[in-house]
Amino acid sequence: MVIIFQYRSIMFPVVSLLTTLLLALSIAASPVEIRDSPITLPIARRINTSGGTINLLQHDQSRATALKTVGRDILGRRTDSIPVTNVAVGYVAAISIGNPARTYYLIVDCGCSVTWVGATYVKTSTSVDTGEAMAVYSGSISFSGTEYTDTVTLGSGLTVIQQPIGVASTSTGLTGVDGVLCIGPLDLTEGTLTNEPDTTIPTVTDNLYSQGIISQIVVGISFEPTTSESDTNGELTFGGTDATKYTGAIAYTPLTTTYPSSYYWGINESITYGTTTILSETAGIIDTATTLILIATNAFSLYQSATGATLDDATGLLRITSTQYSALENLNFNVGSSTYALAPNGQIWPRALNTYIGGSTSYIYLVVNSIGTHSGEGLDFINGYTFIERFYTVLDTTNSQVGFATTAYTDATTN
Repeated sequence: MVIIFQYRSIMFPVVSLLTTLLLALSIAASPVEIRDSPITLPIARRINTSGGTINLLQHDQSRATALKTVGRDILGRRTDSIPVTNVAVGYVAAISIGNPARTYYLIVDCGCSVTWVGATYVKTSTSVDTGEAMAVYSGSISFSGTEYTDTVTLGSGLTVIQQPIGVASTSTGLTGVDGVLCIGPLDLTEGTLTNEPDTTIPTVTDNLYSQGIISQIVVGISFEPTTSESDTNGELTFGGTDATKYTGAIAYTPLTTTYPSSYYWGINESITYGTTTILSETAGIIDTATTLILIATNAFSLYQSATGATLDDATGLLRITSTQYSALENLNFNVGSSTYALAPNGQIWPRALNTYIGGSTSYIYLVVNSIGTHSGEGLDFINGYTFIERFYTVLDTTNSQVGFATTAYTDATTN
């Protein structure tokens, strides 16, 4: 069986405490031809303006710094000061927990592996307190609390029993939603249990497999670019891939062995702007909870120079003129023997949404920015959801690989 999560993106006025773009949650009305009879579940994109207009760069660079702190000595990591900012833009899944089931809205994050909920958690007949203290740091989000096992329902008729989850007593970096649905690798759960730091915790994806619900530990991700306030624009597929969401064949690349990217969905790639190499082959990660495409500072400097862009004080993003936009070349992500060309339109923030990031409606902003450090640190790029919007992405635990394919939206000009 394959499970599919569907997405929608909506925006509310900036004046609201939290602008969440929550979609109408509806199961697909008709089946699609996908391996292993998929089941669908809605997901929503949302924008958080609880502090006013959002600062994408501040959030993403803060998250990148936190992701780099991961290590085998996870307990030691907890004593560090990790910068935290509220999640700016993300995707939200409606998940049911317990019996009778209660719906929780959880951020989808492939940079963590322990799914958790906050103070909104309600104990039911299936809730079991294991008595284990736990804490999780997932990039820009963190929580501490207690481990429970409970029944988790991901879609119509799709239920995982005795799923370990965290129930937070305190949390940081998250407002307006109930917690986080984590789809990262199993190793990231190590160190989560305070008194059993060497113990790993089965993830939701692991238990979908071990309980016979899916036939392989694979997650397919389809995002689609959008500029409207309400638009169904993506899905997650658990247990396989959705052939209707990509064109051609999926090309796979092995997971990187370079630390710390190896703790996440890490790969090796190089990046060229046109024919000019701006980042030699190095390790980095794929991350659904990062909005921008972040690259090493030295590569960013070369990109800024090549595009002629100006740093915009209001947003922190690069800004270009219409003439410069017309002259933009493809930004090529070279992964293994495959090249994924991000066309000029894919390199810019949707102009219709400029005001949500504190920008001007008359400007053009680029979604490529600096990760905050030079290359050579083992995590030199983050391909965020603005990359995933253009390329179907497969996170394959079973075969220790990540796959990409072009889509009908790879060369879309909607931005």
